[in-house]
Amino acid sequence: MNIASYIDHTVLKPTATEDQIITLCKEAVIYGFAAVCVPPNYVRLAKIQLQDTAVKIATVSGFPFGYSSTRAKLEEIKEALADGADELDMVINLTAVKNGDWNFLENEIERCATTIHASGKVIKLIVESGLLTDAELISCCALARSHKIDFLKTSTGYAETGATIHAVQLMRQHLPSSIFIKASGGIRNYAFAKELIESGATRLGCSAGIKILEESKTV
Repeated sequence: MNIASYIDHTVLKPTATEDQIITLCKEAVIYGFAAVCVPPNYVRLAKIQLQDTAVKIATVSGFPFGYSSTRAKLEEIKEALADGADELDMVINLTAVKNGDWNFLENEIERCATTIHASGKVIKLIVESGLLTDAELISCCALARSHKIDFLKTSTGYAETGATIHAVQLMRQHLPSSIFIKASGGIRNYAFAKELIESGATRLGCSAGIKILEESKTV
């Protein structure tokens, strides 16, 4: 298994510096990671660092709580696309999920996904699975199916519970093969990363990507 090809090499902490982003991008190229995932204000910097490479640039919208307005998310998305982002990891409106306001969610996801797909780019919808019941997670899978989301993503990494095998398996059971799964949050070793992939994850959001890759070479 080429574990590097599954990894979004990630720095999303609010104190991230330019030097850390430059290092992240250099590491992504050296190790062959699928993408870097950076704060929105660093997309342009990552674009410069990764020009003429195969590494994709991912950033976030509505991060990390998801309750910013749809208009705000759309503006974040448009700016990120203009700056050179290839993939947008957007947090679903979790308050709407908990209120069962599926009409609001249908509208938000439709507007944001349409904007991203019109630019030929990828949307990853973050559902923060550790805060959802199984029924809520299954309903989020239905939303993803309806709007042809590219990836459903387990977590932001900021909730108490990150990626779990149960959540990935449940998502895989309720999504078509055309919708991929990104597991993120608390993935710190190769054994867990491998188990998530075997459960159905096709991308992993990790800040410990290099450690995971080095561990993979010893098994």
